[in-house]
Amino acid sequence: MSLHIDWRASVGLVGTVVKYLSLTMLVPLFVAIIYREDVWVFVVSILITISIGLALERIEPDPDLGPEEALLLVTLAWLAAALIGTIPYLLAGYGTASTLSHPINALFESMSGFTTTGATVMGEIGVERHSHALMMWRQLTQWLGGMGIIVLMIAILPELAVNGAQLMGSEAPGPTLQKLTPKIAQTARALWMVYFGFTIALICLLYALHVLGLAPNMDLYNAIAHGFSTLPTGGFSTRADSIAAFSAAVQWALVPFMVIAGVNFALFWQVLRGEWRALFEDTEFRVYTGAIAVLVAVLAVVLFRGGAPVLELGGATEGVSENALRQAAFQIGSLLNSTGYATSDFAQWDAHARMVLLFAMFIGGSAGSTGGGIKVIRWLVILKTLRRELFVAAHPRAVRPVRLAGRVVDEDVIRGLVAFTFLYLLLFGLSAVFLSLDAARIGYELTPMEAITASLATIGNIGPGFGSLGPFGSYLAFSNVSKLLMTFLMWVGRLEIVPVLALFVLSIEE
Repeated sequence: MSLHIDWRASVGLVGTVVKYLSLTMLVPLFVAIIYREDVWVFVVSILITISIGLALERIEPDPDLGPEEALLLVTLAWLAAALIGTIPYLLAGYGTASTLSHPINALFESMSGFTTTGATVMGEIGVERHSHALMMWRQLTQWLGGMGIIVLMIAILPELAVNGAQLMGSEAPGPTLQKLTPKIAQTARALWMVYFGFTIALICLLYALHVLGLAPNMDLYNAIAHGFSTLPTGGFSTRADSIAAFSAAVQWALVPFMVIAGVNFALFWQVLRGEWRALFEDTEFRVYTGAIAVLVAVLAVVLFRGGAPVLELGGATEGVSENALRQAAFQIGSLLNSTGYATSDFAQWDAHARMVLLFAMFIGGSAGSTGGGIKVIRWLVILKTLRRELFVAAHPRAVRPVRLAGRVVDEDVIRGLVAFTFLYLLLFGLSAVFLSLDAARIGYELTPMEAITASLATIGNIGPGFGSLGPFGSYLAFSNVSKLLMTFLMWVGRLEIVPVLALFVLSIEE
């Protein structure tokens, strides 16, 4: 059988995506005009991006996509977005000592933004030394990548809506795509409407706290910036010490929105249509919220018993109790669905607290959410499959299908979930070994736990790790080779590995 991919069609539509992506730079340009900083950076960036988009469109002005071309489009569009995202970083860093003036560092930061990973090479000083406009672009890349660049383009471009189901299936996080409306373009608009609505609600809440005097440094700029990074489970902040820079009221306000970001957004659409029971009848939602509740309780107890040095300064028992509960709720809500915010340097917590956090990192959000990781639905099916296999081993003649929410899970779906999880864990393990060996090559002291969490944090789009890679740390010390590997991990992790690896297989077979 001969396989052929019409790369010209895919690249032509990538040009369309890039062209429209340039319009999003108007947001940081507006901020640049207000603060009178880096105006030329975004004017030039917009012109360069439009030019690249128009040039790529000319490769195939009337593209026709098949399944293979759709797969290639999704993969290339995310890579192109990350490459385009480096332009403002490179221009702003030109002729300065900024870490972002190096192309690999700029690509790492851009890929981390669009894939909502939140890992950074900027360090404690770098975040606050750049302009408001550049930092707003950094925040905006996360928001664009959260619900998905292709989903956004399907919602606004009729030429992509024709192959919308195939494109969304390749980009959407999780093993299934739920069609909410008769037309896939309407489904894309519905998902973005819910996403946009929650973002606006959070921005208004954060700014209201500032107006009421409960969050002195959460001005409108910071409210918008953190609204752009919370709902996509991004984790970038405008402050070097992340959410620890803001009041306890802000920290509590962010917790429910981080949890919401890890829920299947299709459920919220059903709730808006009056189907309230759909939310609480969903098995994945119940397991997701139950896991959060259990892990928060366990971590709160560990912290209250002295698992974090910062809690020892709380004074009265009541203060320590509130602090322990807040830290536990915030960090579980942040790391379980890959947000990556922090209210304290959890890399300094004791081994028991860090083990709870590491366990949470492996769970992930729900399918159809903006959360990263393996996803709750996959763990559910895998655990039910293991139980089925143990039962059949004891009863060889029994026929026992795997059921989820009363429905039989197709065996092809099970094989796909198991294959993804195996690939995820294999790629994670091999990358951790490589990062450790490469760090030794350049004389960088990287502990095994740091190597493990660096690999997990990038392929799972989580962001911070442990040790020097903690929430207030940086990935800058890694070699360029390691940073390119982690950039690749962020890319394939956001696209859930299979689309990228499938293209490699198709290329080999062709």
